Amino acid sequence: MFVLVLVIMAFATAAYAFAANNTVEASNDGEGSKLVGGYDVTNVTYTYSTANPSMITFVDFDISPAATKAGVSLVTGGILTDCGALTAGGTHAHCPVNVSVLDADMLRVVASD
Repeated sequence: MFVLVLVIMAFATAAYAFAANNTVEASNDGEGSKLVGGYDVTNVTYTYSTANPSMITFVDFDISPAATKAGVSLVTGGILTDCGALTAGGTHAHCPVNVSVLDADMLRVVASD
């Protein structure tokens, strides 16, 4: 029994010594909070297909403050469509969509800078 306790103590000491020698580089990982501001979306216009006017093909809108990315969805629970490069210094989006007028039940805009 004494030998078993001695062996366990030896392993525990070795594990402690190994852990004490580990170094971790500094990082900015962590948890915190920061104020998240919103965007104002104005001047929303929809473009309808000339071949089939029951389909919406583009959504245009102005966004303030300027953003670098934006996406839209016109259907509740729908997948966001990337608007591509924003124009006018990041304040105007021209977003390609292909949604039936009957299915369009909301406008969801997600943007980031």
